[in-house]
Amino acid sequence: MSAAVPRHIAIIMDGNGRWAKKRFLPRVAGHKAGVDTVRTIARAARDMGLEAMTLYAFSSENWKRPEEEVGALMGLMKQFITSDLDEFVANNVQLHILGDLSQFAPDIRDMVADAVARTAANTGTKLAVALGYGAQDEIVRAARALAAAGGADAITPEAMERELYTAPLPPLDLIIRTSGEQRLSNFLLWQAAYAEFWFTDVLWPDFTAAHLMDAIAAFARRERRYGGL
Repeated sequence: MSAAVPRHIAIIMDGNGRWAKKRFLPRVAGHKAGVDTVRTIARAARDMGLEAMTLYAFSSENWKRPEEEVGALMGLMKQFITSDLDEFVANNVQLHILGDLSQFAPDIRDMVADAVARTAANTGTKLAVALGYGAQDEIVRAARALAAAGGADAITPEAMERELYTAPLPPLDLIIRTSGEQRLSNFLLWQAAYAEFWFTDVLWPDFTAAHLMDAIAAFARRERRYGGL
């Protein structure tokens, strides 16, 4: 059966640091360029009518990075929300956040909550941003919630999916990773069970709408059997 058009694409946005290093720039310059690419790709997803896109923006492991780099990332995050939220609202984009925000500063948590609330009624592309996200923690959290509510017998695949951060999103069809790396890095482990993968050597700041179209075209040529013949 032809894969046709993916409903839900997730992207591991990798390569900001290497992009900056190649240009003899500080790492934060790569992150700034990466934010510009987020804008480009989010707009492309909207223009293509993509049902859902998830971006791996800040993992639970990223807290281990140098304090200066984490601080710069937090500043870029606030700037992005401040500058782009009106565009999301105007263009019918519905924002979702995947992950544990408990370690984020209160002002960031408030900004994120406001952004989600202001776009909640939108009916266009669902843009999910993974913040403080780790797939293993997500699965453990979901299993504990189900066990607490109904015991071990309550833990079924269907019930787990309802407890995951991605519950409001359609099933994951395609994962893209930039920069040449070919691993999941604790991203959407449960959701990736039958997803297709597309890897590119392009560093994230150089990723364009044309690259996104290449990935979608490759996806459309594949046959998805879900374990069948």
